[in-house]
Amino acid sequence: MQFIAMLTMLIDHVGLLFFPDQAVWRIIGRIAFPLYVYALAQGHQHTSSHGKYVLRLLGIAVVSQIPYQILFETNELNVVASLFMGLLLLRVLDGLSPGWPAFLLIASGCIFFEVFPFEYGAYGLLLMLIFNYVKSGPQLIMMHLLLNLAALFTYGWVIQLFSILPTIFIVYGPDLWKRLESWNMPRWIWRAFYPVHLAVLAIIVHLMG
Repeated sequence: MQFIAMLTMLIDHVGLLFFPDQAVWRIIGRIAFPLYVYALAQGHQHTSSHGKYVLRLLGIAVVSQIPYQILFETNELNVVASLFMGLLLLRVLDGLSPGWPAFLLIASGCIFFEVFPFEYGAYGLLLMLIFNYVKSGPQLIMMHLLLNLAALFTYGWVIQLFSILPTIFIVYGPDLWKRLESWNMPRWIWRAFYPVHLAVLAIIVHLMG
């Protein structure tokens, strides 16, 4: 899973930077974010130290922000910052009972993600909530599909519809998925990949400019 997430993210960014008119790169790239969100939900639910997990994400987000802004010429906060804030919200929700307080917190979080803005905005936060709380496989696919349709009509994100593919794979390919998850890589590669690949691509773009 980690290798697929990193590879498809790299393909997405290469396509965005060097082949912006070729949609196939971005379509393949739609696989990455749901995999990172799935990993976040699994980490939130099963990590032995939430504090260390939160700090790791914060560190990656901080280190990645400058190369992210330089590479994509944007003032957005990078995707790991989105995952970090989503994880904090999940932690707070763990202490709340279902009802109006939880609903108001989620609504406030969506507004917060849009205003600052974080990469993927409220869409990203809602996908994190879906992966964390929806336990039924078919319901997970349906909720993800509905979210994609909402993004299509709200933002015009046509290509984002393809992000349903890894969710379908997670639900209906458990045996293959378990085999992929058993292929662990060194933790430092998994944690360093995002900021390092941003910095390398930024250098390439600068040299080609």
